[in-house]
Amino acid sequence: MSYTIALNFEDGVSRFIQCHADEKVLDAAYRQKINLPMDCSDGVCGTCKCHCESGRFDLGDDFLDEALSDTELAQQMVLTCQMVPESDCVINVPMASTLCKTTPQTWATTITDITPLSDSTLELALQCEEACGIDFLSGQYVNLTTPQGDITRAYSFSSLPGANRLTFLIRNVPNGAMSHYLSHLAKAGDKMTLAGPQGSFYLREVQRPLLLLAGGTGLSPLLSILHTLTRQETTTPIHLIYGVSRDTDRVKLDALHNFTEKLADFSYQLCVSDPDTSEPLTGHVTDHIHPDHLYGGEVDIYLCGPPPMVDSVMNWLQQQQITPQHFYYEKFTPQAAEVPA
Repeated sequence: MSYTIALNFEDGVSRFIQCHADEKVLDAAYRQKINLPMDCSDGVCGTCKCHCESGRFDLGDDFLDEALSDTELAQQMVLTCQMVPESDCVINVPMASTLCKTTPQTWATTITDITPLSDSTLELALQCEEACGIDFLSGQYVNLTTPQGDITRAYSFSSLPGANRLTFLIRNVPNGAMSHYLSHLAKAGDKMTLAGPQGSFYLREVQRPLLLLAGGTGLSPLLSILHTLTRQETTTPIHLIYGVSRDTDRVKLDALHNFTEKLADFSYQLCVSDPDTSEPLTGHVTDHIHPDHLYGGEVDIYLCGPPPMVDSVMNWLQQQQITPQHFYYEKFTPQAAEVPA
């Protein structure tokens, strides 16, 4: 038996390792050529101290209070030289990945489909050449590079972690270099390189109701999160508000409807800012956040959208004097380097 351990470094890089039953995390990392911080390796110095964000583990009793205090234990701090996982775990490492002699992994993939979902959104599907697929935390992103190696952009997965088929919702930016490649040059069978995963926007352990807020292609990582919640058979209340600018920007509504059938307590709303919309809900996402969605602050909010939307939601929460238990957000800004004339 082995467990999957996600190591999240300070610079946003995530690496995934396999830890055998009864194996210490520090030993597993070294075995897989990741040099986590350490000195004594005996639970004495505290150099290997990290934070376990989720998962079960055993630390034993062979460490000193000076290395890890009772207060730190209560905060889920761990010594990786003593930590033996009892489930999959997510560990935050207080150091850059480069200082641990590791970098983002690279993956070879093949384009299988490029689907124009609307005039503003493409869906890119890739097949991973690794039989085991790609591990990531739902909500994270990777850097995609074209076959010629001349264009690299960051995109969030919309698919389930560990699958061989990877999907991404990509904004079709007018005159954007990657948009031009995907819209006019790319074809099935072309190779793309992925580097990652990266990012601190990802699904945490579900302990209370969730409010998911998406703007445009910010829906992509939230779809990945919903896939994972479905696999976990989550029964916690989940509500998604999805905002777009125009009716023609609406995508993946069939997928959202399917989640209402697969998840025990999932609902969603679509709003369109264009006043001439055919949708019943107009305006912005903040116009449709109701007190019932916030549970008096006993809620975790996940938000992904363009910077003005993120700022608007943050300001709205302050005006309403609502402080959610956790508020995770990802701002995305299109990198629209123009195609050379």
